[in-house]
Amino acid sequence: MGREPPFSVPNATVRDTRPCVTVKSCAVVARLEINGLDSFMTVPDLPIRNYFETTTERSLLVREIFNRTAGDYDRLERVLGLGTGSWYRRRALRRAGLKPGMSVLDIGTGTGLLAREAAAIVGNAQMVVGVDPSPGMMEHAKVPPGLRLLAGSAEAIPATDDAADFLSVGYVLRYVGDLPAAFLEFFRVLRPGGRLCLLELTQPSGSVSQALLKVYLHGFVTPVASMISRHRDMRELMPYFWDTIEACAPPAAIISALTVAGFVDVDRILELGIFSEYRARKPA
Repeated sequence: MGREPPFSVPNATVRDTRPCVTVKSCAVVARLEINGLDSFMTVPDLPIRNYFETTTERSLLVREIFNRTAGDYDRLERVLGLGTGSWYRRRALRRAGLKPGMSVLDIGTGTGLLAREAAAIVGNAQMVVGVDPSPGMMEHAKVPPGLRLLAGSAEAIPATDDAADFLSVGYVLRYVGDLPAAFLEFFRVLRPGGRLCLLELTQPSGSVSQALLKVYLHGFVTPVASMISRHRDMRELMPYFWDTIEACAPPAAIISALTVAGFVDVDRILELGIFSEYRARKPA
């Protein structure tokens, strides 16, 4: 699998901040057509509609909030993750099949939390490319020399067909407006035999667990985020951040859409009732 760097990425430059295409808003039903087959996937619409009137307003405001709060993102993650985030991300990537020498595309890379773990595993930062729509996030990314950061989105990845051995996504599926389109893009940029690892937060199945989680996230996480943040926007971002957990497509729909997109060996690992790892492979 291992190949010589760099990726075959058109017009790629370090910290390329060209604007990406506008992401579609969450729809009640998203339609996916592949090889004449029609598949329908439910994508919950509320409560995130309460924050924005239009698709354009949603996209622009969320991106701006992330741009302004990017400097606090890593610090918040360390505090709330109690130092376990890095360990968990490495284990999830290895469990999904990431090995030394593989080339990696990390979509929604943000400040590079998942990308730098991937670089450590593959052993060469030049084999890893991070993609994100937020210039602010990429500006604050702490990645090893050689790891490139490009502007783009899950639905429009700045890479050629069959570009990578491995594609990772860390906790951004719930911000993607068109999941079927994103999964088709993932399939396109992976080489035959390439592996996929999607990490996401999932709403617990029991009503009591859901209630406890909501109290924890809104009653503890939001005040802590406001205290450690240097930006007042963090108080606005955190409720939206956690409400998207409720609005994210359910696991069964994600697994189904990945299968329809062409992936095989699709499965899901659930940790602590909330941390989902979706794994899949592009047929050789």
